Amino acid sequence: MEFDAVIVAGGGSTRLGGVDKALVVLDGVTFLDRVLRAVEGAARTVVVGPVRETYRDVEWTQEEPPGSGPVAGLAAGLAGGHQPVVVVLSCDLPWVTAADVTRLVDSLGSHDGSGLRDSNGRDQWLAAAYKRSSLEQALERLGDPRDKSVRRLMAELDLVWSEPTKNGDDVDTWADLDR
Repeated sequence: MEFDAVIVAGGGSTRLGGVDKALVVLDGVTFLDRVLRAVEGAARTVVVGPVRETYRDVEWTQEEPPGSGPVAGLAAGLAGGHQPVVVVLSCDLPWVTAADVTRLVDSLGSHDGSGLRDSNGRDQWLAAAYKRSSLEQALERLGDPRDKSVRRLMAELDLVWSEPTKNGDDVDTWADLDR
């Protein structure tokens, strides 16, 4: 099934001391490039955040105003594209793979979305495949996306989750790299 990808990469990385998470290098590859490899099969890939050097061409956009949160970023990234499925990933998921993305897309079925759980069993809304129409309706219900929580955006969606996996782990602190 064809899909579009939206990569949310505009956060301030305050718990990493202000270091740009997208450019953190793990095993010789930036976090952003690792996530972009996971969605290589996308019909269209949009990265939401400041333009950075990446290993392949992508489209760039920015939430308005910049720094207004991941829901605003998701809305900005979703604005274009046309595939009925959208894979949404944050740039701080260095262990996510193309196989994970394929499983997420394939397991959507009649659900609004299919997401990864991290190794602690937490739902990762920014590591999921969604039906575009479901996301668009959720954004419409929410109204202004600035500074809104992802949990609130997804509250009414029918989501299915993977078993806990390291591939769903995000990196918020330097200690998270040692898990």
